[in-house]
Amino acid sequence: MRIALAGFGAWGQMIAKALAAIEGTQIVGVYCHGHGSESAAREQLPQALRSSDYGEMLKSLSPDVVCVAVPNHRHAEFALGALRHGAHVFLEKPLGLSLEECDSVIQVSRQSGRLVAVDHEFRISHQWGTQRDLIEKGEIGRLRFQRFILFRRPFRPGSGRWRHDPTKVGSWILEEVVHFVDLALWYARENGKPARLRASGTGARASEGLFDSLTIELFWKDGSSALISQCLAGFEHHLVVELTGTQGAIRSWWSGAMDRSLTPNFEVKLRRQGENPMEAAKILPIPHSGEVIELEENLRLALAGFRSGRSILPPEEARDSIAICLAAAQAALNGKEVPLGEGDRKG
Repeated sequence: MRIALAGFGAWGQMIAKALAAIEGTQIVGVYCHGHGSESAAREQLPQALRSSDYGEMLKSLSPDVVCVAVPNHRHAEFALGALRHGAHVFLEKPLGLSLEECDSVIQVSRQSGRLVAVDHEFRISHQWGTQRDLIEKGEIGRLRFQRFILFRRPFRPGSGRWRHDPTKVGSWILEEVVHFVDLALWYARENGKPARLRASGTGARASEGLFDSLTIELFWKDGSSALISQCLAGFEHHLVVELTGTQGAIRSWWSGAMDRSLTPNFEVKLRRQGENPMEAAKILPIPHSGEVIELEENLRLALAGFRSGRSILPPEEARDSIAICLAAAQAALNGKEVPLGEGDRKG
């Protein structure tokens, strides 16, 4: 497959390295926003066309796939450009900064007959994907409660400090919490969609959606719930996920010096239905875990999906987590509970 990269910052370079290990792929072009990314692309991918004009690159190369790894505010724009030039799209989250952007990508994907795979890498992870498999198999009964707790160092600012610009990042909810919202929806798929939410947050720039600490509570009509808590005023990167069902429970954690650590520590413990809750839970074997470590596998699955005519995470499904993140930002600012109506869930 002939692949073009849109964006060649730190994450774009990691995508390029992962693609180089996948047989049958060729990076034919790289969109470079500035001198730094252009120099890096010249050094690492001398055979690929380098361009600061995204539209011209698409027109001249007609790639099969475009991997979009530009700042958040350009995700939808770049996805639309690729689709209109006949390419499938591997799109970094978030799908868009508004529901209007999400709907535009969904519409053009359908019209063009090309697929979009939104990169929510937790779904592909051995650690976090295993938990969905356990829920689906009924190992803990019906899922009733979810808790996600992230304690980490502040965000890297990114090129031009885009992660600290609310017009470019959208909000810090869309930068990382969106992953946990997506997991909560995925884990609770059998429970339907959540009906309402509450949220609260703090931070010097909270009024702009840049929350140093944030808590979101999701409630389903069947009485099940999820709590998502993120603290960006901490250190290193430490995530705990706890799931309880009607007949069992799962506890999982991941810790590293940073989110892109190549040497993290992690664990998944399970108490299956029928097992004594007073006894030690079983530790499950997990071969590896981490967004960088599992990136190659993620891309392999996405590209295989494009070849077979399916998306590993279509934009229609990714839109649901955007709708909840936008509602959570609203709730955190006004302190009011927000109903999640049908208008937020169309696709």
